[in-house]
Amino acid sequence: MTFGKGCHLHLIDGSAFIFRAYHALPPLTRKSDGLPVGAVAGFCNLLWGELTTTRSQEAPTHLAVIFDAGSITFRNEIYPEYKANRPELPEDLRPQFAFTREATRAFNVPCIEIDGYEADDIIATLSRRAREAGGTVTIISSDKDLMQLVGNGVDMLDPMKNKRIGLDEVFEKFGVAPDRVVDVQALAGDSVDNVPGAPGIGIKTAALLINEFGSLESLLERAGEIPQPKRREALVNNADLIRISKRLVALDADMPLDVGLETLELKEPDPDTILGFLNAMEFRTLTRRVAEKLKVEAPALDADKGTEVQTQATQAATAPFVHDAYEAVRDAAALQAWVARIRERGYVAVDTETTSLDEMRADLVGISLATEAGLACYIPLGHRTGTDDLFGTAQRAEGQMAEAEALAILKPVLEDPAILKIGQNMKYDAKIFARRGVHVAPIDDTMLMSYAMHAGLHNHGMDALSETYLGHVPIPIKSLLGSGKAQVTFDRVPVDQAVRYAAEDADVTLRLWQLFKPMLHKARVTTVYETLERPLVPVLADMEMAGIQVDRDTLSRMSNAFAQKMAGLEAEIQEIAGEPFNVGSPKQLGEVLFDRLQVPGGEKGKTGAYATGADILEDITTLQDAHPQAARLAARVLDWRQLSKLKSTYTDALQDHINPETGRVHTSYSITGAVTGRLSSNDPNLQNIPVRSEEGRRIREAFVAPRGRVLVSLDYSQIELRILAHVADISELQQAFRQGVDIHALTASEMFNVPLDQMTSDIRRKAKAINFGVIYGISGFGLARNLRIPRAEAQGFIDRYFERFPGIRTYMSETVKSAQAAGYVQTLFGRKINTPEINAKGPTAGFAKRAAINAPIQGTAADVIRRAMIRMPAAIADLPATMLLQVHDELLFEVDEDAAATLVARAKDVMEGAAAPAVHFKVPLIVEAGQGQTWAAAH
Repeated sequence: MTFGKGCHLHLIDGSAFIFRAYHALPPLTRKSDGLPVGAVAGFCNLLWGELTTTRSQEAPTHLAVIFDAGSITFRNEIYPEYKANRPELPEDLRPQFAFTREATRAFNVPCIEIDGYEADDIIATLSRRAREAGGTVTIISSDKDLMQLVGNGVDMLDPMKNKRIGLDEVFEKFGVAPDRVVDVQALAGDSVDNVPGAPGIGIKTAALLINEFGSLESLLERAGEIPQPKRREALVNNADLIRISKRLVALDADMPLDVGLETLELKEPDPDTILGFLNAMEFRTLTRRVAEKLKVEAPALDADKGTEVQTQATQAATAPFVHDAYEAVRDAAALQAWVARIRERGYVAVDTETTSLDEMRADLVGISLATEAGLACYIPLGHRTGTDDLFGTAQRAEGQMAEAEALAILKPVLEDPAILKIGQNMKYDAKIFARRGVHVAPIDDTMLMSYAMHAGLHNHGMDALSETYLGHVPIPIKSLLGSGKAQVTFDRVPVDQAVRYAAEDADVTLRLWQLFKPMLHKARVTTVYETLERPLVPVLADMEMAGIQVDRDTLSRMSNAFAQKMAGLEAEIQEIAGEPFNVGSPKQLGEVLFDRLQVPGGEKGKTGAYATGADILEDITTLQDAHPQAARLAARVLDWRQLSKLKSTYTDALQDHINPETGRVHTSYSITGAVTGRLSSNDPNLQNIPVRSEEGRRIREAFVAPRGRVLVSLDYSQIELRILAHVADISELQQAFRQGVDIHALTASEMFNVPLDQMTSDIRRKAKAINFGVIYGISGFGLARNLRIPRAEAQGFIDRYFERFPGIRTYMSETVKSAQAAGYVQTLFGRKINTPEINAKGPTAGFAKRAAINAPIQGTAADVIRRAMIRMPAAIADLPATMLLQVHDELLFEVDEDAAATLVARAKDVMEGAAAPAVHFKVPLIVEAGQGQTWAAAH
C-alpha cells in the first residue's frame, strides 16, 4: 500500500514507554524462572491495543515501534556532558529491553533503531516524511521533547493517561507554539538530560522572552535590551552554551533512514509466532485474548511451569470499561448471587451513594459492588421520582430493594473478618454503614495506598487516580446532578443512569486496588500503609461520629461581643486614618494607605484597586519609624480582620454545624489533606481556631463537656523542636530537653547573651518565634512580619541563630541535597514525601527547598501522634472515655469526672511511648495534660 492521503501512521516511542510502564505497573516476574517482565507485559498490552483498536479516528493504517539504539549519539560529539547524569538502569528493568524488541517482532510490527541517533530523531524524520506524503501521524508518547513535532497533521497520545496532546496542550506546557518549543527548551535547559541552558531561567521565563523577541536568535542578538540585570547577564554570558543547547534539543528530522513508509503498513500477526512468544512469557490472559481474536486455539501452559505473570494488576489497567454490562440488583435473589460471588472471591470493592457529603445527615441511596475488573453492580435503595412542592411529594422509584432488606443480606459479608472490603476513601462509607448498624471490617483503601506512594505528586481522588493510572475518565458527577440552583441530590438520578455511574465507581476502585496493592512493596511503603494509614480509618471514623458538644448560647454571646469590639476597632481605625471609610473594603483601605498616607510600594491589580492582603499589611506594621501612622492603622486592621474571621468562621458558622440529632459538632478529618502526614479538619475546620490571641482562645470556651463529664487535653510539648534536635543531632538542645530546661529561654540566652534568671518575656517571645520559624524555613522577611520588627533586625536574629547552632544549617543543606538526588524526603518512620519541584528554578525552588527541610520534621511529628491515636482505643477501652478531636499535637477526650486521672495516666503513657519500638529518640517526648468543663479550661 502506497503511503499517502488517508493513511494514519502511529509511531510508538518504545524506550520511553518501557520506562513509564516499569514505574507505573507493579513488579511482575515469570514464575518459572523469576525473570522480571512487568514492563514487557504493559508493552504487550499497548501493542495489542494498537493492533485491535476499532476507533476510526485513532486506528492506524501504518505502525512502527522506535527504540534508542544506545546511549551515545551525535549529540555527545556536540556536548560530551549530554545525558552524563542519567542514573544506571534498575537491575530488574535491564533484561526487559531485549524482550520488548522481541515482542515487537512477534506482533509483526516494524522495530526501528539506528546507531548514533535517538528514537526521537527517527520519529521526527518519519513524521516529516508522512506529512509530506499527505498522511497524518500520531506519536504514542508523552515525552516533552517530541512536542516540537505537533501540528500540521501530527499529534501525540499519552498511552498511560489516554490523553491527546495537540497544539493547546503544547502551549499549556511551554507557553509557545510547537515551532518555538526548541527555543524555550534551549533557554530553560534540562537537568535530566544535562542540557545547560541559561542559568536562572525556567520554562515560564523562557516563554515570556521568546514571545517578546520572536525567536532565540533575535533574543540573543538583542540581549542587551533586557532590563533585568540577572537575565541580561545570563543570556550575554552564556550565549554559546544556549546555542549548543538548541542543537541538543532540536530533533533531526532529516537523518539518513533507509525505511520506506509503505513498509510500515499494519499487518496481522502470525498466530504461531505471537502466541508462542506470549506463552513463553507466561502471559496467560493476553494469550487467551489474542487466540480468541485470531480465532485459533490458545496453547496450553504447563501446570508446573508456573502461573501467569499478567496478573490482575495488569488486567485491571487494560481491560475495557463496558457500562452496559453493569447489573442493577433489584431483589434479594440477585443480591444473594452477588454475596455468593463475594464469598468465593474473598474480597469486594464497595461504594455508597448518598444524598450528602455529611455522613451524619446523609440518606443512603444505593450501594455498588465489584468483584473483578468489569464485573460490578449497583443496588438502588432510595431513588425517588416526582417533586417535593405544594402539589405533592416525590414518590419512591420502582424496582428497588428496601434498605433494611439489602443491609440484612450484606451485613454478614461486610462484617466477615475473612472477606476484605475495598474502598476509595473508605472512612466515609464505613460511617454510612455504621450509622445503620453495619460495622465494616477489614478494609483496604485505594486513596490511602496512593497517598502512601505518591504524596506530593498529585491528589488522590478517584477520578484523578483513574485517569492517571487506568487511562480512564469516569462519568462526571455533574452530568447527573447538574450544578448551581438546578443541582439535585443523587436520589433524584434515574436508576438506569445511577447504575452506570455507581457501578463504575466500584469497578474503578477494584482496578486501582489490583494495581496499587503490589506496588506498595516496590515503593517500600507497605509498612507506612499498614501501620500509619489503614489502621487510622476506624479510629477517625469513631471520633467523627462521637462529635463534641458545643454550647450555642456561648457562641451567640461571643458573636455579640466580637461585633461590639469590631465596632470599637472601626472607630479607632477611622480616627487613625483621619477620615471615615469602610474598613471591610480592600479598595478603600488601599486608597487610605497608599494614596492618603503615602506608603510606598502599593501595587494595583486588574480591577485598579490596591492589594491589601494580610502579608502586605504585616509588612506595613514593620514601618513604625518611616510611617508610624500607617503601621498603627495596618495593625488595627489586622486585629479587626481577625475578629471578623473569628465571628464569621466560628461563632456564627459553628451554630449551623450543630447536628440536630446529636446536639454535637461532627468534624471530618482528611487523612490525605497534607503531604507530610498531618491531618486536616473540615466542615467545620476545628484545627485552625487561633490560640495566639485572647479572642481566639475564647472560642474554645464554647466546646463543653456534658454534666458529670470533663474534657481532657493532652498535648505534646514542643515535639517538632525535639525532633529537630534529634535529626540534626544538636547536643546543646538535646541536653536541654533531657534536663527539662525551657528551650525558648535557653535559645534566647544563647543568642542574646542574657542569663536565664534575667530573661524577659519579650526576649523569650522572640526566641520562640525564631525556634519555630527555623523549622519552617522562615526568612528574615517572614520573621519581621511575625514579630512586627524591621527586616534587618529579624535577619540578624536568624544569622545569629545559625552561628550558635551550625548543626541545624548542616541538616538543612544535607536534606535539600538528598531530596534533589532522590526526588523525595522521608520521615523517621519511612513515610515518603515526594518533592517534584525540588530541582526547579526560580521562586518555586525556594519554596520546594523549605518544604523539603520541614517535611521530615513535621511528618515525623504527624506519624508519632498517628501511632498514638491508633494505639489509644485499646488502652482506654475499659474506661468511660471517648477520644473526640486531634488538633496537630493535641488529643482531646471526654471522660467521666471520676475516671479523668486514670485516663490522663494511660493516655500519657501511650503518647510518650508512641515512637517505640520503631524509633528511639535522643530526647524524651513529653506530654502535658489539662482538664476542665470546657476545652479552653482543659487546654
